[in-house]
Amino acid sequence: MTKVFLADDEIVIREGIRTSFPWSETEYQLVGEAPDGEIALSMIRDTKPDILITDIRMPFMDGLALCRVVRRQMPWIGIIILSGYDEFEYARQAIQLGVKEYMLKPITANELRQVLDRVNAQIKAEQEDRGRGGFRQSGDSANLFVKEKLLATLYSEDTTASDALNVVSQLRSMGVALTANRYVVVDAAFEPAAIGMEVLRELAESSGGIAHVTGSRTGGRVLMLGDSDADAEERAYAFADSAVTELERSGCKNIRVSIGETVSSPEQIIASMKSAAHIRHVLGDAAREKPLIVGVRDFGESGDGGNAHTVAARARLYLAEHFTDSNLMLGDAARAVGMSESRFSTVFAQETGKTFTEYLTHLRLTRAKELLAGTDRKSAKIALEVGYNDAHYFSYLFKKNLGLTPGEYRAQNQIEIK
Repeated sequence: MTKVFLADDEIVIREGIRTSFPWSETEYQLVGEAPDGEIALSMIRDTKPDILITDIRMPFMDGLALCRVVRRQMPWIGIIILSGYDEFEYARQAIQLGVKEYMLKPITANELRQVLDRVNAQIKAEQEDRGRGGFRQSGDSANLFVKEKLLATLYSEDTTASDALNVVSQLRSMGVALTANRYVVVDAAFEPAAIGMEVLRELAESSGGIAHVTGSRTGGRVLMLGDSDADAEERAYAFADSAVTELERSGCKNIRVSIGETVSSPEQIIASMKSAAHIRHVLGDAAREKPLIVGVRDFGESGDGGNAHTVAARARLYLAEHFTDSNLMLGDAARAVGMSESRFSTVFAQETGKTFTEYLTHLRLTRAKELLAGTDRKSAKIALEVGYNDAHYFSYLFKKNLGLTPGEYRAQNQIEIK
């Protein structure tokens, strides 16, 4: 299935796309929707869609700002822009951001199907090109080789502090800026190496200069730049999550990603690399059914991942207490356990087997079932009580997850109310 996410502040537009498009009759699955870019971004990180459909004019974070972040952190997502304003400037900015399609409202189900098919075909063609090694045929391979060799020097035991500063200077002369407040190394292992490295390089190229890749014996290393400890961590986990998604799409297997400690100077980069390599060594080289992302802060003192277990338990408790809040977002739960959004999203999904959105939906619908069976309250009121301001969206999610409308579920399961 090709996963689609919808961001639009107009509830009528969202409902129209949700209900008029024949999702169940196509290969497309609507995995989520949001009324503004800020909410959408957290949900996109969590649901990992293949295609984003977004309005331009939205509160808090508009569509173009959302596109900029998505293109930088998750460039594998195909973007379709919606707009009620037929203005060339919007289209021009959208094209510069790598948006694949630009549609004017109102749109019909047939028009949307045609656009989705075109974008989906482009995404699949890009994946096939990557599988055939189609990238870099026209690139400056000589400069790339020199850059990666210089970066590799920063991971050598023999590199002194003055050597590290010299490498930074040489890279600057090549137009590669490595000056930052914080650095962190993401160490990725995967098979086959050639395809996986092209994935990492493409993601790094679209990062806006915050990610720099070089090869390693087991896969590749990525040097992430950040403004602070929290910023570096957020970027590292976001990159790791995107890398895993694209590595899987490209057919790579046995994927293991470790994130080292955050350091403050180029000469300390090797310390970050060593901590990342240690984690990967603990994880081992045995084939794994599912990819794994682990950071140095996710390990317990015994090195068994105990911290991650504790965080997941605390997060489940927090969600049990707050799931009926309609304003609850991934960021709220992340702050409650003291994590960045990307790190929390990764840790929570790996520990619980569900994404944050899936887990929250499960809690809300479980409570809704109890209320439908045990009370005579109307479905719209129950929707509000379990955290959904939009009764139509509640009904859509209920049927999507349980195969029955709220009314049908009540008819089959309601107990006698005295």
